[in-house]
Amino acid sequence: MTDVTMTVNGKTVKKPVKGNTLMTEFLRETLRLTGTHVGCDTSQCGACVIHVNGEAVKACTMFALEAEGAEVTTIEAMANADGSLGTIQQAFQDHHGLQCGFCTPGMVMSAAALLKDNPKPSEAEVRDYLEGNICRCTGYHNIVKAIMAASGQDVSRIAAE
Repeated sequence: MTDVTMTVNGKTVKKPVKGNTLMTEFLRETLRLTGTHVGCDTSQCGACVIHVNGEAVKACTMFALEAEGAEVTTIEAMANADGSLGTIQQAFQDHHGLQCGFCTPGMVMSAAALLKDNPKPSEAEVRDYLEGNICRCTGYHNIVKAIMAASGQDVSRIAAE
């Protein structure tokens, strides 16, 4: 066991971990932050996307020890300080960008990374950026709409597929 120290959602944590502990396991089992979902364990689905030092990362592809000294943000930090839904989360609700909700944390975290780098993405740019995230329910149309709405764009022009 080796101690790892990182800042998760604004709080410094120091915990002992095995060398092969993945970030998904560390977040869910050690820190009890269960919003980061484990969908495939092969980096295919994107349900486990978190931010490490401001960059979107699939937590199932990263060992906890690799996050030593890092700033980590999970879906739990996406809400407003008063506990209400954050802008992206609210857009997902308003535009029906979720159904079963399993992929939603990863989609929201990916959307946040996209909007940080590209505040007004086109529909094609949103679809391209989400290529590493799988949703088995929605067909993506409303997810794209939600992300564009979160960016402040008019989504009435997005035609249904």
